[in-house]
Amino acid sequence: MIHDGFRPDFSAEVIAEANTAQPATCPGCKDLRALAWSSIDNTQSRDLDQVEWAEKQSDGSIRVLVGIADVDAVVRLGSKLDENAAFNATSVYTGGPTFPMLPERLSTDLTSLKQDADRVAVIIEFHTCSDGDVQGVDVYSALVRNRARLNYDEVGKWLEGKAPSPASFPVSDEVIAQLRLQYETSQRLIGFRKSHGALTLGGVENVPLVVNNEVHGFEQILQNPARDIIESFMVAANVVMARHLRERRCLALRRVVRTPKRWDRIQCIAAEHGTKLPDVPDPGALSVFLATQKQADPDHFPELSLAVLKSLGPGEYVVEKSGEEREGHFGLAVHDYTHSTAPNRRYADLVTQRLVKQACENGSSISEEELRKIAEHCNDRETAARHVERFMKKVAAAILLRNRIGEQFDGIVTGVSPKGTFVRLLTVPAEGRVVHGEHGLDVGQKTRVRLKSVDVNNGFIDFERV
Repeated sequence: MIHDGFRPDFSAEVIAEANTAQPATCPGCKDLRALAWSSIDNTQSRDLDQVEWAEKQSDGSIRVLVGIADVDAVVRLGSKLDENAAFNATSVYTGGPTFPMLPERLSTDLTSLKQDADRVAVIIEFHTCSDGDVQGVDVYSALVRNRARLNYDEVGKWLEGKAPSPASFPVSDEVIAQLRLQYETSQRLIGFRKSHGALTLGGVENVPLVVNNEVHGFEQILQNPARDIIESFMVAANVVMARHLRERRCLALRRVVRTPKRWDRIQCIAAEHGTKLPDVPDPGALSVFLATQKQADPDHFPELSLAVLKSLGPGEYVVEKSGEEREGHFGLAVHDYTHSTAPNRRYADLVTQRLVKQACENGSSISEEELRKIAEHCNDRETAARHVERFMKKVAAAILLRNRIGEQFDGIVTGVSPKGTFVRLLTVPAEGRVVHGEHGLDVGQKTRVRLKSVDVNNGFIDFERV
C-alpha cells in the first residue's frame, strides 16, 4: 500500500473525528422507512452502500427506488475524514485485509445502510418500461430502513431454485415478493441494454482465500441472478444520476470507457471464431458475437471474455460541464454514465453526491478546476488500487505454484507492453511474465508455457513459452 502511494492507516486526527461523528439527519425529507427495503452484497460486506425497492405500476412499468447511503451528510467537505478519503480515493481489497476509504465507525455503521437501522439516503428513482427502457427519473433525499441484509450466494441459489429461502434467517413475505419483482425488473433492464449493444462479458472471477493469514487457495465468484439484480440496478441508477445532472446543466464527473484503440485485435479474435466484425468499432456487432459465443461454447467463454476485456481498456473519470457532452461507456452501450452508488468505497461517488446537492443549491460548491483535479487523482488511485490487488493475487498464486516449477500450463496473453508480455493461466488463477519466447504473442492469444520460477516476496511468476 505504501509503495503505491496509499495511506494504509488512519491518523489519530482522522480517528478522533470519526469517533465524534454523528448519524446524518434530514429534517423535512421524505420518510420511506415503511417500504420493504433490502440489500444484497457479499457475505462479508458490512459497508452497505445501497438498498433497493420496486413496485409494479398499472401501466405495466415497474417503479424502482435505489437508496444510496448519504455519506456526504456525515463526511463534510474539508474535514480530516474528507481529506484522507480524497487522498486514498478508494477502498483497496487485497484478498486478505481490506483497507477501507473511511474508518469503520462510519463505513460499517454511521454511513452503512445496515439492517434495522434508520439512515438518510439519496434516493435514485426511475421507471422501467415493459421493454426495459428507463424513464421518469428523479433524485432526492429520504429516510430508509433496511429490512433484510442479504448476500449474493443465498439469494442467487434461491432464485435458481436451489434453496428454500433467500437467507439463513427469517425473511418477510414482503421482502420475498420484492426479490421476485426485482429479478423481473433486472431481466427487463439487461434485455434492453443488450438490444442496444451492451457487451456480454464476465465469467469466473478468482480471489485469494486467506484464512488466519495463510493462503489456502482461490475462491471462485460466479455470476448468478442476485448479482444480475444489483448490477442492472446500479447501471440504471448511474445512468439516471448522470441524466439528472445534465438536465440541470451541472458539472458532472462522468465515467467513460472510450472506443477501443485495439479494435483491430478484437477483429482478429472474432475472426478466429469465424466472425467478421466491421472496420469501425461497433458495440452492437461485438455484443452479438459475444452472446453467440457464450451460448455456443460456455466452457471457454471466460477465456474469450478476458481477451476482449483486455483489448477494451479500463474506464476513467472525466469532467463534463453544461453543453459539453463526453464520450459514453462503450462496454455498457450507454451515453450518460457516472459513478454514484458506492460512496463508502469510492471518492468519486461521494463527490457526485456533492454535485447533486450543489445542483439543488444546498450543498458545498465545487469548481470545474477542482473537479478536474479530483478526476485525475481518482484515475491515478484507481490504477494504483488495481496494482495492489493484482500484486496480492500474484503473491497468493506464487505461494500456490512454488512447488510446481517445470510444469506446463495452457494460458492466454493478457498484456503486451515495453514492460513485458504477460500470460494468465487457464487452469490455475495465476498471471505472470513470459521471459523467454514471448516474441510474436499478442493480447487474447492462447499459448502454452512452462513455469520457470517464482518469487513470493515480489509476486513474480516467470514463464517460458513452450
